[in-house]
Amino acid sequence: MSQASTILNRRVLLGGMTSAAVLAVAGCASYPQFSLEEAVRRLLFLSTDRAFARLLAPGGFWDDQVTRLALPEAIGNRGSVLARILTGPIVRDRLQRAFNDMAYDAAERAAPAVTDAVRTIGIRNALALLRGSDPMGATAFLHQEMGTSLVEIMVPEFGDAIRVSRDPLLGQVLGALTGVDVGGIANSLAYEADNAIFRAIGREEAAIRSDPRSTNDPVLIAAFGLK
Repeated sequence: MSQASTILNRRVLLGGMTSAAVLAVAGCASYPQFSLEEAVRRLLFLSTDRAFARLLAPGGFWDDQVTRLALPEAIGNRGSVLARILTGPIVRDRLQRAFNDMAYDAAERAAPAVTDAVRTIGIRNALALLRGSDPMGATAFLHQEMGTSLVEIMVPEFGDAIRVSRDPLLGQVLGALTGVDVGGIANSLAYEADNAIFRAIGREEAAIRSDPRSTNDPVLIAAFGLK
């Protein structure tokens, strides 16, 4: 399968977030009536769609300082044998990139869960979420409501990716570890990826708030035009 086809399939997998978030209002001369809850959901749907579009592009986590995963502490803070293996930034970067590449599949598994959460969560005090001073306030609310659910989804993905990896450097590092299992590393990576995903969503939310007209969504334009 070509890279272009793979990317297209992954975009389809996201469940049509954009189509759910941006509802065409053909022929309307003025902005439609809308509920505050609907405005928050559209904001989150579109922010999530844009964030995962970036994360699921080639190099999505690694190429972005906002979302790049650091080396797990279990690896980065070890001494002796690992210190010799990880001497020099090139080797460290290669290992770090391997983990960031693994985040691709984990994020792909996580995307539908975020969409479902946006669709089903109860939105308390929607006015405060829209009018608050935090440009990432709706994302912070979503993250709080979802808790560690994405971590639980992504831990098995990272664990499987580590176990089947054929990267000789990763194999050497894992062989040198004592007292730390693959599950612990996978858990650390899943927490990192969880935070990275919500940072990416928050960035998109802030951009939408800053320029709602760029969305072509009359509800979002009206919601943030009321400020």
